[in-house]
Amino acid sequence: MNSQYVVAKFGGTSVADFEAMSRCAHIVRDNPNVRVVVVSACAGVTNHLVTLTQQKEDEAGRKAVVAAVENIQQAIIDQVSLDADLAEGYKQTFSEFESLASLPALGRQQCDEMLSFGERFSSYLFTQILRNNQVQASRFDVRKVLKTDNQFGKANPNVAATREAAQTNLVALLGDTVQVTQGFIGSDQYGQTTTLGRGGSDYSAALLAEAIDASSVHIWTDVVGIFSTDPRLCVKARPIPRLSFDEAAEMATFGAKVLHPATILPASRKGISVFVGSSRDPQAGGTWIEKEKTAQAGIRAVTQRKNQILLTLKSPEMLLASGFLARIFTILSNYNISVDLVTTSEISVALTLDNAPNASRPELEQACLDELGEFCHVTVENNLTLVAMIGSEIQLKKCQLNLMDVLSEFNIRLICHGASKHNLCFLVEQQESDQVVQSIHAKLLEVA
Repeated sequence: MNSQYVVAKFGGTSVADFEAMSRCAHIVRDNPNVRVVVVSACAGVTNHLVTLTQQKEDEAGRKAVVAAVENIQQAIIDQVSLDADLAEGYKQTFSEFESLASLPALGRQQCDEMLSFGERFSSYLFTQILRNNQVQASRFDVRKVLKTDNQFGKANPNVAATREAAQTNLVALLGDTVQVTQGFIGSDQYGQTTTLGRGGSDYSAALLAEAIDASSVHIWTDVVGIFSTDPRLCVKARPIPRLSFDEAAEMATFGAKVLHPATILPASRKGISVFVGSSRDPQAGGTWIEKEKTAQAGIRAVTQRKNQILLTLKSPEMLLASGFLARIFTILSNYNISVDLVTTSEISVALTLDNAPNASRPELEQACLDELGEFCHVTVENNLTLVAMIGSEIQLKKCQLNLMDVLSEFNIRLICHGASKHNLCFLVEQQESDQVVQSIHAKLLEVA
């Protein structure tokens, strides 16, 4: 572990404009241990790029979207004046963007190429702003080191290949110069641009930290750490100073928006600490996520994930039969459907599936339901929300308040507890979920 190496990641709102980038440059300047900076696209840019990949615009519409992207970048360039090396690289990259955007239709790999431009643009601009703040900085193309498979749209990283490439091509550059690189994107074995999926910049930062043996990765966003619940729902929500890897992973998986769920994987593999703080107020502290188990048992946060599907499969064949569940999960796997929660009875099994608009897995296809229907009765329920209480050593008998007292006024569709001591999950009607979260937080987590 190289204690002097810190990877700092700045999200879209943190690099939204010149003022935001300047604040982030001060954070880097004030911490000499930061050797790698990972940037997202400037706020709003990725949405424009997504529009271009959807292939719904005519030529005039595509040109308008390109102009909107250019305006966001130009507003920053007008205040920084790019050095010759960065200006030439930016000009070439923008020319590539215009050429791709002129095409009326894009293939899957071309869509990833299109989505990569936001991070590629912002890394030129942030490198210049660092230089203007007396930080020796160079722009580094992350595709040289972050290696993935070719599952375009949500590529899977090749950890071994990424480490080998980073040790060969990146580590030697870290002595005196901060390397500014891109989140969210990588390349496959043929050098084709790939993406890790929406919000993958956090994951990129953690993968790079693992690859260069960094001691910590700092995730700078627009909130002061990870809160006990969404502060937009509960005014008394408070930041949590420290979390274990397990707790943070559960919170990210079950709806906390601050951190990409996969970020914890490389960090926990190498014991790399993760800090989450606000680039607007870096002195306000934040949340440290570390390997050490938290000393605080009990519920520490409540999260929600909307747009859930409850799939219930019922058949007398399940009674005292082997292979029933295996048959179900084989079919779901064939359709690339991932299951979150599972509960079973003697003759039925209930599964929850994520149907959020940005979910990586598809909606349930009729062909999948037809296959399942060949050997069991299938029921599909929509418009549900998964609410999760997150903490350590969670046990119903040790909850500060009887759970039934907290939830007695709501209709609970499913409860799942026991597989992990770090969560207690249940499904509620989506229209009631905000109230459920507020009730739990008020009765279990708020202090006078």
